[in-house]
Amino acid sequence: MMTFPARRARRTTVSAAAVVLVAVGLSVLSGCKGGPSGAGAAAPASSPAAAASAAPVAGAFEPEQALAEAEKTPYAASIKGVTEAAGQELSTMTGRSNLGTLFTGRAEIRSTGLWMETVTTADANYVRNRTQDGSGWVKAPRSPDNEANYADYAKLLLAAGPSAKKGMETRGGVPAYHLAGHLALDQVASIDPRTHRSMKAKGVTGFDIDQWIDSQGRTVRFEQRMEMRGVQAVNKVDFSEFGPVETFAAPQG
Repeated sequence: MMTFPARRARRTTVSAAAVVLVAVGLSVLSGCKGGPSGAGAAAPASSPAAAASAAPVAGAFEPEQALAEAEKTPYAASIKGVTEAAGQELSTMTGRSNLGTLFTGRAEIRSTGLWMETVTTADANYVRNRTQDGSGWVKAPRSPDNEANYADYAKLLLAAGPSAKKGMETRGGVPAYHLAGHLALDQVASIDPRTHRSMKAKGVTGFDIDQWIDSQGRTVRFEQRMEMRGVQAVNKVDFSEFGPVETFAAPQG
């Protein structure tokens, strides 16, 4: 039987959803002050996102206590995010941001045919389209809802009950507690309004989350899975190189 028409249809479906998914991915990746985005139950433990260490992990801690620590000390972190759809990588985002406080930072976003840079300061957002030669920085007012808190995502997962607590693992050589579960979209309206608004407009009603936090309540890995317009999508974010809060000034030129 000829399979090429089906393949073309699948590519068309993925392409049609790509722009939407990249937008949602960037909403999740670039607007969080965290401490550090389907239907059904929590992500299964056998999935790649939920693969646990077989051996006991040294430095075990309770996630509730760690999250309480996260609220005490803001910090800066390097961030790498990837948005995928139907197993295909759509976009990547790399940058550094202040977390656990007013979100500020810088980022570079790349996808097919797109290369953008952003800088968020305390009072404005700057964007430069590197895809276009000679494109300069465009200043825009800071969005009042450009805030989210990854620690609050973790608290929502814990509120679901013991099933969210997957136990200690090691992420990047660091002891981390793995949380996982399913959140209805309306549950995140108060903690991540921009993502809520963006996903709701695209018909998303909920998503599965896997989240790993360290002993100071800082998110070291965040994975979010959903179905959007018939396409399975995932956002994956890694946080590293934690340090004191930094100053991000308006770009020059």
